[in-house]
Amino acid sequence: MTSSEDEKAPPGLTSDDIPPDLWQACPECNQLIYAPDLEADLWVCVKCGHHFRLTVWQRLQVTTDPGSFEEWDHDLPLHDPLEFPEYPDKTQAAREKTGMTEAVLTGEATLDGISLAIGLMDLSFIGGSMGWTVGERLTRLMERAVHQRLPVTLFCASGGARMQESLIALMQMAKTSAAVGRLAEAGLAYISVLTHPTYGGVMASFASLGDIIIAEAGAAMGFAGPRVVELTGLKIPPEVQTAEFQYQHGMIDMLLPRKDIRPALHNILRWCTV
Repeated sequence: MTSSEDEKAPPGLTSDDIPPDLWQACPECNQLIYAPDLEADLWVCVKCGHHFRLTVWQRLQVTTDPGSFEEWDHDLPLHDPLEFPEYPDKTQAAREKTGMTEAVLTGEATLDGISLAIGLMDLSFIGGSMGWTVGERLTRLMERAVHQRLPVTLFCASGGARMQESLIALMQMAKTSAAVGRLAEAGLAYISVLTHPTYGGVMASFASLGDIIIAEAGAAMGFAGPRVVELTGLKIPPEVQTAEFQYQHGMIDMLLPRKDIRPALHNILRWCTV
């Protein structure tokens, strides 16, 4: 370790006194960061501003009141309409890796004492892809929110529709969009928060339908991802599928660093629930 890294260690310790797994390297600038400091900074590099990808549990930690989350629809079954080869095994591996049963976690929580229905997607679970179970959980979340008169906040992160479920996965785009419509008819607020990355059928459906759409700084977003676009032979500027570009061109309402998202949600929810 260099002397500059020792300066990052807690008082009274050098970097050599700290186990290696307590250091994380920023993938953007390669700065070594002491893990507790990284958590205190909401998993954002203080040197370059890179936003580390969060698990749903970390996202709950930085967004909702401690101990307030109650999960809904935990036991919805896996849907395998095509009996796709090795799909159940892949899903089981994702469950063991993430501690989740599907690519979205849904339920009720409070934010500074304000009750809300909340959904959080995790890219680590089969790319955050949307199949029947994800679509069903999100639809039930919104329908239950209508019944309980709760505003809805969704944290989106996805590669798109789940290929192992084919047309059933694509049908979730229409189903979740219709559920958003029922929220609007009930006069309830829906806040969509786009995190890195949000692509495909998720971006083309409920993620883009929020009454207020917030994007986390540095997030990538679009319908077809860069590699898919390259296969078509088309050329698009690399900055087009960024939160910053989308904000500049009016596609999203707010572009915020992670530390400002919870205060912004508090203000929006307070306005919507008074």
